[in-house]
Amino acid sequence: MSLARISKLALAAALVALPATGWAQSVNISYLTHWSPETVALLEAAAKVFSTTHPDVAVTVRAVPFGDLLTTLRSQGGSSDGPTIGGIYDLWLPELARDKLVAPAPDAVANEVKSAWPAGVVSAASVGGTLYGIPNEIDVYALNYNKELFKKAGIAAPPKTWAEFKDAAAKLTDKDKGQQGFGMINSWAAGVVHPFASLLVSNGGNLVKDGKPALDSPQAGETFALYEDLIKSGVSNPAMATADANTTGPFLDNFVSGKTGMIIMANWWESALKTGMGDKFSQVATAPIPVGPSGDKPHSISYSWMTVVNAKAGEAEQKAAWEFLAWLNSPKSGKNGASAMSDILMSMGILPSRTSDIEAHKDKLGSEFLSGYVSVLADARPFPVVLGGQEFSESLQQTLEALQYGQVSAKDAQANAQADATSILERAAK
Repeated sequence: MSLARISKLALAAALVALPATGWAQSVNISYLTHWSPETVALLEAAAKVFSTTHPDVAVTVRAVPFGDLLTTLRSQGGSSDGPTIGGIYDLWLPELARDKLVAPAPDAVANEVKSAWPAGVVSAASVGGTLYGIPNEIDVYALNYNKELFKKAGIAAPPKTWAEFKDAAAKLTDKDKGQQGFGMINSWAAGVVHPFASLLVSNGGNLVKDGKPALDSPQAGETFALYEDLIKSGVSNPAMATADANTTGPFLDNFVSGKTGMIIMANWWESALKTGMGDKFSQVATAPIPVGPSGDKPHSISYSWMTVVNAKAGEAEQKAAWEFLAWLNSPKSGKNGASAMSDILMSMGILPSRTSDIEAHKDKLGSEFLSGYVSVLADARPFPVVLGGQEFSESLQQTLEALQYGQVSAKDAQANAQADATSILERAAK
């Protein structure tokens, strides 16, 4: 999406959720994100459009690496000089709300969100029934595979079951060429945990059930054993798996270069794939998560993001922040009934979560790559949003990485993961 296109965004004379009001003096608000410079430029352009109807409100955008986002929000969020607006992963919300670092949404905003977003997305942006921000993106996982490698290996269709998955991974592995059948991820919590969790829920299991860890279930045991089998059989090489949330590192490079046959990854990395593969992007296809022996159908783990407002910011700054966010996420800020926020998200291949945005972008969402993700939304299982959720995720990451590198058996990995998770969630709940 070009700057010229942004500059032509429809201007709203009034906000959908909050009435526009005049300001006695200039108000400066800041927006903290982890987006790339190109995407930050789109957000800044949208803010300039907003300023045409709100000349006394100045919006500045600051970006930090994903790994620094939560710590920056925590370290600066307790100050009135901290960022006024923050883009956060919903998993962080319970603790930020508990520590009173984020402000509840005003009634007008809350009513708009509850009427215009799916109930599950609204729930993930709420704590104790109170909405704390405006949801924007939703991410789900699917099996990505290289059609050319499948053809060369004689694989006619993407695997639907774990048995087919293991068979395809074996056929796609060629150690002489440095080619692995299935690429895992290490060195990045969400990248490690979410694919594992998607396989787990596709095997009838859960990470957390009724507020308690459920990693001691038979279904979880089968999932840990699947990972152990993939590593021991040599179809997945942990040395090719290093990744991070900003570049996706060697993990991406190996898939882009045709050294990895299959991965489980989220929709948001479409832009990175296109950049890395160029014309060869057409070789990539998506399919639902393979179903395990104890599962009923494919399920993806889903997670969402939202924008929140600093509870320590001044009254005028909070008011301006909510007005900007209400405009940014309204159908009047974008083109053809889409919000400016959804236009920005779609430029990255990220699925918007507002119902009207999904309809406005239905043509692009019907592309060969993204349609595979849209198709799994209905059966997706949300990543558990609980107190201690981030620490729980990081602990499970460490256990899965130990399993990848052969430092623990599947049986010990399962026992360790359950014990650690129980301790973390019980401590966080006190």
